[in-house]
Order: sequence, then C-alpha cells, then structure tokens
Amino acid sequence: MYTGMHTGLALLIAAAVAGAATPSQAQTVPIPKPAPKGRDVQLSASEPLRAPMTTGTTQTAPPNPVIPDPRRNVPANIFATFDANQKAQAAKVSSYLSSLQTLVGNFVQVGPDGTKIKGDFYIQKPGKVRFEYEPPSPIAIIADGSSLAVRDSKLATQDIYPLSQTPLRFLLSDRIDLLKDTNVVSVTADDLFISVTIEEKQALIGTSRLMLMVGAKDGQLKQWTVTDPQGYDTTVAVYNVDSSRKLDPGLFKIDFTNYQTPPG
Repeated sequence: MYTGMHTGLALLIAAAVAGAATPSQAQTVPIPKPAPKGRDVQLSASEPLRAPMTTGTTQTAPPNPVIPDPRRNVPANIFATFDANQKAQAAKVSSYLSSLQTLVGNFVQVGPDGTKIKGDFYIQKPGKVRFEYEPPSPIAIIADGSSLAVRDSKLATQDIYPLSQTPLRFLLSDRIDLLKDTNVVSVTADDLFISVTIEEKQALIGTSRLMLMVGAKDGQLKQWTVTDPQGYDTTVAVYNVDSSRKLDPGLFKIDFTNYQTPPG
C-alpha cells in the first residue's frame, strides 16, 4: 500500500532530475514504477477531510481532479505561434503566479496507476515549498529556496536536488512570464479552466511536461499535471487555499545532516 501511494509527487520531481543531477547528502529513495491503469478515478465528497489548514475561509471537500486524456496530442513544436487570445490567457496565468507570495492549503494527488492520496502544502516565494502526505505515507518534500529534498521517514533517506532542475520552479518563481521564460507548447481555455502546458527537455532522460490549470472564472490555481519522460501522468489538485497566511520559516528548513552515513 505504501509503495503504491506515496511517491507520485516525488516521482514528478525525481523524474525531471534523475540522471541529470546526482542526489547528494543522501541515499536514493526507492521509486516504484506502476503500470498505468484506468483513469476514471473519482473522489467522494463524503470522504473525511484532514484538519483544516486554512483560517478565515470556507472549507471545501476534496475536488475531483481532472485527469488528462492519456491519448491527448500535444504539439511537438515548442516554437508554436499563439494567437492574441492564447497570449492573453498565458499572460493572465503569468500575472497570477507572479502575484502570489504565500499559498497554503490541501491537495489531492492521482498517480499514474490511479491511486489517490491527500496532504497539505505550504508555498512561500521565491523558491520555498513543503508538501506533507497523509499517513501512512512517510514522504515530505521540502524546498528551501535553492535545494529540494525528498524525505522518506520510514526508510530514513533523503534525496537532495537543485531546485532549478525541478518542475516546481515554475510555481515558485518570484516573477514569471510563461511565454518568455518557458517552453510553452499549448494554451487552451474553456468555461472551467485555462490550461498552459510547458515542455521540459533533459538530454539524459528525455522530455517531460507540466500542465498548469487555473480557474477560468476566479483565476486561481486549481491543479497541475506532470507527464514524465515515459508518458505517465501525476495530477495534483489543490483546495482550501489561503494566500494570506504568514508561514513559519522552519517549515522550509532542510536538515542536511539527518541522513548522512557516519564516517567509516
């Protein structure tokens, strides 16, 4: 149960840097590679929630993540020409992401094999984030502004990656212009979402993609999907978000000595 649930978000981070960066200060967290199953995953609104992470806001049930069609076609040309409406939509998403300084809330994640797990997240820009998964998952993911740690308390391991080599940097940048600063391959909009897909090419591991989705009406971040070089999707939907809370700096501290092998 543990191995099938806990590493979806760790996968999307590790997949983007594995082979391109060697983890330091730690052993490698084992990453399972389940074969994709059906994608008709639904979350029940009656499922019990964790203790609310936000204050002064109306608590909502976990959303039903929108799982992308695995057969979807994404333009291969990163130099695609976008029309005025697509540029305006991308600019709207860029402006929203740049305006955020802190963001706290809950998330629900659907992994490549359809398993789901919930947790809490904390973001403080630039460059700081913490994701904590609900038990029984022992995983926590922490970025301190320059490094990102994937910590496994059960295995007592911790992988350290440069934050600059992970997809999360787009969410954590202080200011960002998606069309200028990233390789955007798709911009779409409907009544519910504005979706922007960013392509990442790593010489050693292949191509991955990050699809950001914000609400068409409220302009707020709703979810993102990372497609790893093998074509597997991990989707993370956020809810009960609060952009007004002050966060404890200790949330983003990485202890680089916890999991080092003693000399000799």
